[in-house]
Amino acid sequence: MDKKVCKKFQDVEDWFLDELGSDGENQFKHPEDLQKYCITKCNSNLDKINAGCLYLLDQFYKHDGMFPSPSKSNPYIVDNIFIWLSYMLNMDTTINYNGIKYLYDNYITKRGTYKEHINGLIGYNTYEELIDERKGFLNMDKTIVSKFYEALKSLCKLYNELDDGNQNCMNYLNDDNEFSKKYKDLNEDTNITKNSYYSEILSTLSNDYNDFKRECNSILSSLSKETEENHGLTPEQYSEQYSELYSGQEYESNPESSSEVTSSSSSIVSKLIPVLLILGAIPIFFGIAYKYSLFGFRKRVQKHLRKKLKK
Repeated sequence: MDKKVCKKFQDVEDWFLDELGSDGENQFKHPEDLQKYCITKCNSNLDKINAGCLYLLDQFYKHDGMFPSPSKSNPYIVDNIFIWLSYMLNMDTTINYNGIKYLYDNYITKRGTYKEHINGLIGYNTYEELIDERKGFLNMDKTIVSKFYEALKSLCKLYNELDDGNQNCMNYLNDDNEFSKKYKDLNEDTNITKNSYYSEILSTLSNDYNDFKRECNSILSSLSKETEENHGLTPEQYSEQYSELYSGQEYESNPESSSEVTSSSSSIVSKLIPVLLILGAIPIFFGIAYKYSLFGFRKRVQKHLRKKLKK
């Protein structure tokens, strides 16, 4: 059981109304989605319900369906299909006979659609074989079927609310949710626990809920790891801090810092200019002094030579 499985049940539930129309017929919201599964254009309630059953079977099992690696645990998903099937047939008050038995005798055993070969399940070649192994479910009490159906809906509601960003998993793990309460009522009903078929369905629901809790724990573990990597911040807190860091408010504070840096740079430059002027003047001074000394030396030599010539 997972969110994808629940999505398929949700699709069928959306196509059917949980109430009958004024004519006593099941109402389709989107009949075109089930047309290829209709035997007689879905003119009767049985045809419509049969189409819904075939749709679910195909989604889960045909061409490996939603189970790319078939295993022996997969047959039990059909228990949930039987819950839906029994509920829909029992809800139809226009059927004056055993609806689910009539559907089995006139659709499942006589129609070729249930006898087609399937590859999606080890140990079963057709839908008929899969259903035959669970024929005991066909005689379920209407009241008990309704309770199972409500429990299944509440479990799928948990799955549908679950996603990778949902941090409310902890609330689901404390068994204080709608499904847990419904399951507890079912498990305390001796009419259910003493019946082998009902006990099997109860076990299937329990396993499905355990799958949900494992998935929930996986999400919590992932969130905990992400929090640790973000230095103790939850993903939301980390994201918020990251956004603030690069927000306009932070960006507006940058010009002030830039102004301070510019002012500091100007001060340094103003102090360096006099020093550079002094350093530039030194070579000029020494050059002039050198030329002056050289000129004086030449004059002294010339004066000395003139004195010698006079003698």
